[in-house]
Amino acid sequence: MTQTQENARQQTQIRPAVLITGASSGIGATYAERFARRGHDLVLVARDRERMEQLAQRLRRETGVAVGVLRADLTDSADLAVVEKRLRDDGRIGILVNNAGMAAPGGFADPDLDAVDRLIRLNVLAVTRLSGAVVPRFLKQGEGAIINIASVLGVAPEISLGAYAATKAFVLSFSQSLQIELGDKGLYVQAVLPAATRTEIWERSGRDVNQLQGVMDVGDMVDAALVGFDRREPVTIPPLPDAGQWEAFDAARKAMLPNFFNGQPAARYRAA
Repeated sequence: MTQTQENARQQTQIRPAVLITGASSGIGATYAERFARRGHDLVLVARDRERMEQLAQRLRRETGVAVGVLRADLTDSADLAVVEKRLRDDGRIGILVNNAGMAAPGGFADPDLDAVDRLIRLNVLAVTRLSGAVVPRFLKQGEGAIINIASVLGVAPEISLGAYAATKAFVLSFSQSLQIELGDKGLYVQAVLPAATRTEIWERSGRDVNQLQGVMDVGDMVDAALVGFDRREPVTIPPLPDAGQWEAFDAARKAMLPNFFNGQPAARYRAA
């Protein structure tokens, strides 16, 4: 064992393990590599066992961390239940990365409802159930972190047609709600909002990523997201240069909150 591997082995004794969904490629695989190099043991979850095994073998060899592989299709209820059980029972797992996601091509004028159903199962239901499986244990332990990969489309429905942006709006709102509810109990929940990132999701949804403008390299995106993670940001938007824009957006939203408790319709709706 090299000195680097020995150092990583010692670090994993005090660092929590990380379970990453959608870990066979793209953002998930990059998170796996970054966390492994930080000295965290890993549990990789995805449908493609062969690619996960290849990644796991390389990371074990290069970093010395323990890497487990759990093959699962998170749109399948039985497979999802297996991952939920692992999160409930494995006390070593202290970080959950809800990265698995998909896009559905086209708008909603002529929707493929089966594809939309799979979209919601993966982007919404799986994120909710996996978070719900691990949160009680995190609360009992008094610590834990959840990273939810959302999208800038969650606040920009003008850019994307159909249901995809709505699923990412859910991930953002859900993450913020969890952080508000659980943040003072030792948990940390981060919503990451990438813009276009160079991953296989584009090909799978029938689009050519090379035809898009402003596509971010996946390594740059994850590295930026991890800076936000280390800073304990509740919302991290890697492509946004001016943090004040998000702060102003959030402040404007919060300024409306007192008006939501009015017992009567606003005057503008009572005019003739």
